[in-house]
Amino acid sequence: MSDLKKSTHKIATPQKIRLAAFLAVMGPGIIAGLSDDDPAGITTYSQLGAKYGYQLLWVLVLSTLALILFQDLGARIGVVTRQGMIGLVRQKYGARSGVLSATALIIANIGTMTAEFAGIAVAGKLFGIPNYITVPGSALLVSFLVLRGSFARVEKVFFLLSGVFLAYVIAGFQAHPNWGQALHGMVVPTIPFTRDAIFIATATLGTTLAPWGLAFIQSYAVDKRLTKDDLKLLRVDVWTGSLLTGVIGFFVVVTCAAAFHSHGIVITDAGQAAAALKPLAGTLAKDLFAIGLVGAALLAASILPLSTAYSVSDLTGRPAGIDDKPKEAPLFYMTFGFITVLAAALVLIFGGQSKTLLSLLVFTQVLNAVLLLPLLLYMFGVARDQKLMGEYRATKNMQIVYGVLISIVAICIACMLWFIVN
Repeated sequence: MSDLKKSTHKIATPQKIRLAAFLAVMGPGIIAGLSDDDPAGITTYSQLGAKYGYQLLWVLVLSTLALILFQDLGARIGVVTRQGMIGLVRQKYGARSGVLSATALIIANIGTMTAEFAGIAVAGKLFGIPNYITVPGSALLVSFLVLRGSFARVEKVFFLLSGVFLAYVIAGFQAHPNWGQALHGMVVPTIPFTRDAIFIATATLGTTLAPWGLAFIQSYAVDKRLTKDDLKLLRVDVWTGSLLTGVIGFFVVVTCAAAFHSHGIVITDAGQAAAALKPLAGTLAKDLFAIGLVGAALLAASILPLSTAYSVSDLTGRPAGIDDKPKEAPLFYMTFGFITVLAAALVLIFGGQSKTLLSLLVFTQVLNAVLLLPLLLYMFGVARDQKLMGEYRATKNMQIVYGVLISIVAICIACMLWFIVN
């Protein structure tokens, strides 16, 4: 009888089977989503809250909705076609479109990668650690992680790094925001038609729905070897990751709205936000904000060169992944190393606060926003392609939704470019 009980306990229940299946699929959505909350994103959300309080929270809500839908689309395209984004662009739209997209993505990724190391440098200074220790140390850490680890091991470290974002939630409560005003800002869309407001709204959309994140999730789903049978569980993973991205962004905005906007304090980056929190919300809030900045930067600094390596490999018709050895995929690993070393060198040469570095970061953020539009149009074209997507082709209703969101992105970029010219 005792043996029967033991064997009964060993029988997996349907709930355990579903949980095991989800854990096996989980990864692309959560990792790609949370990596969008990188130092550039945290800086953007910090300025959104510090300059405009709770007023533009609806922009973050809209951006999160767009992230959910397009990350879901990117993951589905990857699973169905078994190809990365740049490879598909080359196949469907020609070699010239593929090369132009890859080139723009590489340039933008170099700038964004530089922002990740700059974020690490700024956070390190808050704890009294100089650039020449934090930046090379971080570059070596992310390189060792990817170059020496198997896919499963690398993914576990990514999940571990993702846990640090809880720091922003705690910091948000420490700042004691006005929850009523926050709710009003989320559901009532208002925006002053000024240069700064349009720029910060476009930057919020661009940093939340980052082109490199869309390219990464598609290639990562392929690298994880997910199949069409995994799509339902993958959708749960993608939605969870995208919603968490929006939640983290929300707490950064309300933290800065409560701590800075109500006191008329102006900040220019996430490092200043962390330092300024100390006298207003306490040392714990400041330390948590800084810790979150380091974790966000390390996660994004691991994923950005991967996104670039995936794209370059796809463009050349030599798709590769983390489980491939350097001898099997030299271009993949050379691209990863080049992006990492160049970005770290730029921060060490110019310094985290120099005008040259800041100009580079502003340029790449603008390039990210501009690159986002054709990338979304390419994805839209693939989603409608019956030959490529088969039964997973986007429905007419979803095509309308995608079209509306792409139009909103186009309007934001057009307004931003109008202000730049004028």
